[in-house]
Amino acid sequence: MTNLDDALAGVSSLGLDTSPFIYFIEAHPQYDAVVTEVFRRIAGNVYSGVTSVITLCEVLVHPLLRGNSRLQSEYQDLLLNSVNLRTLPIDSDIAERAAALRASYGIRTPDALQIAAAVSSGCEAFLTNDATLRRVTEISILSLDDLQFTPRQSTTPATP
Repeated sequence: MTNLDDALAGVSSLGLDTSPFIYFIEAHPQYDAVVTEVFRRIAGNVYSGVTSVITLCEVLVHPLLRGNSRLQSEYQDLLLNSVNLRTLPIDSDIAERAAALRASYGIRTPDALQIAAAVSSGCEAFLTNDATLRRVTEISILSLDDLQFTPRQSTTPATP
């Protein structure tokens, strides 16, 4: 396991796959501490966050199937209205870079588009939970399964 601080040392812009958004919004018990800290740091301008409209498409499917408008709104608000988080459109440059990634690594089109968006926007790392993407070398691939975050214990007593 790698400490989140060590994994993100030197990162000023972080690409995000779909899974961190799902784990954050739905408070996944295994990943909640790590993704909550990642999104806290993005909101706090420690580094910027970047994803693509692929994420918007992927996260809205289940809320739409279930008729869960509250969950749908939470995803839309996070992806479209968050400070320091950009949801990029897929343009021809990103599509061409994604095609090159698919040709080089044999990865699926949505993954290639997500990584291409991150690389095109200058991200130093890409956060995912798909360990098969580690073979991509154009960007540092960080798997949630390999990360841990333990909040530092305060040395000052809590105030009542």
